[in-house]
Amino acid sequence: MSIPNLLAVIRLILTPIVMAMVLKSPGNDGLAIAAAVVFGIAALTDFADGYLARRWRITTTLGAFLDTVADKVLVTGALIALVEIGSTSTWIAFIIIGREIAMMGLRSVAALDLGTVPPSMWGKWKATVQFVAIMFAIGHLDVTIGPFRLDEWMMAAAVIVTVVSAGDYFSRFRTVLSPRDRE
Repeated sequence: MSIPNLLAVIRLILTPIVMAMVLKSPGNDGLAIAAAVVFGIAALTDFADGYLARRWRITTTLGAFLDTVADKVLVTGALIALVEIGSTSTWIAFIIIGREIAMMGLRSVAALDLGTVPPSMWGKWKATVQFVAIMFAIGHLDVTIGPFRLDEWMMAAAVIVTVVSAGDYFSRFRTVLSPRDRE
């Protein structure tokens, strides 16, 4: 197994560990910070695996699949745990997870015509902002800015970038969704 693919597998393995830590963290600030650090390490593997695969010219279909699945599993797992302990809004989790499901559908339909849907700059920003927002929500630092905590502001930013990213993808690939005879 290549190092980039191994990094994606590590991200998958770290997801239930992060979830367990988050679920046990209420009332334990040390565990919350440790969970945020483990999540941050998992998130960094996302940047490292893609970078290394491109740099070493060892990009594969399996690697792209593992990377995408690992990202979705990490974000979804962390959001579910955060909703469970009351640290994140159900609506925020719904929007972020719903976007990921919609993108999987778009990629599936686009694959029939185009083969792949390459990542966009908005998609890269989405991943970065989501990872940072989730890390802040897990760490649950008690920093208030105006009416909300810093992690709440970060989650709001993540939702905005998530929605803009989805709009960008659906706009760029709207032709694959247009009605036409596929026979």
